[in-house]
Amino acid sequence: MSANSRSGTPGPDDAPHPAGAAPDRRASSWSQGAVFLAAALLVAAATYRVVGSPPPAPAELPSKVQLLIRNGDAIAVPASSSLRAKLATAQVAERAVPRELALPAVVEADPARLIKVAPPLAGRVTQLKVSLGQQVEAGEPLVVIDSPDLGTAYSDYDRAKALLALAVTNRDRQRGLIKFGGAATKDLEQAETDYVTADVEERRAAAHLKQIGVDPAAVNVSRTVTVVAPMAGSVTDLGVAPGQYWNDATAALMTIADLNTIWVTASAPENNIALISKGQAVDVRFTAYPGEVRHGTVLFVSDVLDADTRRTKVRIAFDNPDRRLRPGMFATATFHVGGQRFTVVPTSALLLKDDATQVYVETAPWTFEARSVDIAFQQGDEAFLRAGVETGQRIVVKGGVLLGD
Repeated sequence: MSANSRSGTPGPDDAPHPAGAAPDRRASSWSQGAVFLAAALLVAAATYRVVGSPPPAPAELPSKVQLLIRNGDAIAVPASSSLRAKLATAQVAERAVPRELALPAVVEADPARLIKVAPPLAGRVTQLKVSLGQQVEAGEPLVVIDSPDLGTAYSDYDRAKALLALAVTNRDRQRGLIKFGGAATKDLEQAETDYVTADVEERRAAAHLKQIGVDPAAVNVSRTVTVVAPMAGSVTDLGVAPGQYWNDATAALMTIADLNTIWVTASAPENNIALISKGQAVDVRFTAYPGEVRHGTVLFVSDVLDADTRRTKVRIAFDNPDRRLRPGMFATATFHVGGQRFTVVPTSALLLKDDATQVYVETAPWTFEARSVDIAFQQGDEAFLRAGVETGQRIVVKGGVLLGD
């Protein structure tokens, strides 16, 4: 082996052999060592990059897209916002509306044709001759009352008659004596005064009996009194039963009403009072008679507003000769209101916030602002406004709730 081979440096003897010559084993070992050395260097370099080098900077994330931009009361929807596809706007229109105002109503008896029958005196009801809803004629017996007070009234009347007869006799005697000078003038004057007093007392006692409902000149005196109907009509309320003792002369035994004319009373809210006036045409439909409509006019509008319900009474009178309309029936009164002009918006544009109703008005392209509106009424899917928006403005009619998020 040459010195060059021992030192690891190839010498002349290490040159490649001609073709077909056998390869030198030492040259092959050297080549394999060089390959292993290069692979080791590559692994070391890779390990250094992973452990010793800082990690590469991450790629930048795309910026977040803003859905809404708020600037004071203004709300802008950027071009890149996905909300634009969910919003729809429309122009506010104005038109004349022939309006019909429908209000709940109830049938009532005319108070001018209604009488509450009270007992003339206290006592026990021995007979009840009528029933609730019965038709009665004037003078027809209603109840029979057995009253000790009636005996007292008869006694007062008998006493008054006796005193009157005595006063008449004394007066006539004094008149005869005065002609012959057998009596003083003052005695005659006293007799005249006693006669007048007795006559007044007799008239009072007789009037009391007549008020009770008995004849003062009746021969057969009884403790019972019969209460009769003061007018023809229907018994609309009955508060007494046979055997009951009635000691309150101010409480009604029953109520009799003449139902040939009745009232239909509607309740009008405070905000609709200005739409109703005396003589106004109105159609009334009754729950008891579907499909039947009665045409009338407003008799009067009450001047009093109920503090609790904030409603006032509106009454319409109807003739009721067949008595088909009964007190207590429910009805619907439809008032014909003249045409009025309102701004009209879809109900889908209305949004409730706290106690106010709002819409979003487009103040610039894709820029909106909330406005409070005053609703006059709603019909179907349209709302008729008194104030809040103007004709020609554009409002959000779909997706407006998204602007409040």
